[in-house]
Amino acid sequence: MDPEASQKIYPQLSSGESLLWSGRPRQGVFFRTSDFLLVPFSLLWGGFAIAWEYAAFRSGAPTAFLLFGAVFVAVGLYLIAGRFFVDALKRGKTYYGVSNDRVLIVSEFPTLKVKSLALSTLTDVTFSSRSNQSGTITFGSQGQWYGMLGTTSSWPGMGDQGRRFDGIKNVKSVYDIIQKAQRAPK
Repeated sequence: MDPEASQKIYPQLSSGESLLWSGRPRQGVFFRTSDFLLVPFSLLWGGFAIAWEYAAFRSGAPTAFLLFGAVFVAVGLYLIAGRFFVDALKRGKTYYGVSNDRVLIVSEFPTLKVKSLALSTLTDVTFSSRSNQSGTITFGSQGQWYGMLGTTSSWPGMGDQGRRFDGIKNVKSVYDIIQKAQRAPK
């Protein structure tokens, strides 16, 4: 159990509920498998937007054109680099827990949000593991973009980030804890 995660999860537990596991997602900035597609796309988008804005500025385009282009430049810069830092910040404020009754995901970014999934109603629990035994546990079916992109955490509005334990250590042992808690008599 992760002490910091436990501190964030305990206040969310009901009376009689016991915490079986707590943890956090992988911390810091890192690349995901999906970035093999997203990085080239973001470089094309951002490069085109910056070139367009530069050309508009050099030609003396009206302020409205420059402001319009600035929006695309800002989106391009977010896609190129900003999304990695937003993702790291979000994961830095996320805590996971498994109790005898439910799975909890507590996020403090940008405000407190608690996602609670009853173990008795979870029908589709899957995990993927890396060679270092870390991985992701997904609760429920994966969205249409997950299969193509591998993840959606850095693309706001695409997918439900609140339905998985993303980048946790010892993923198989956590999966086993969930399976055992689901089978336990109530």
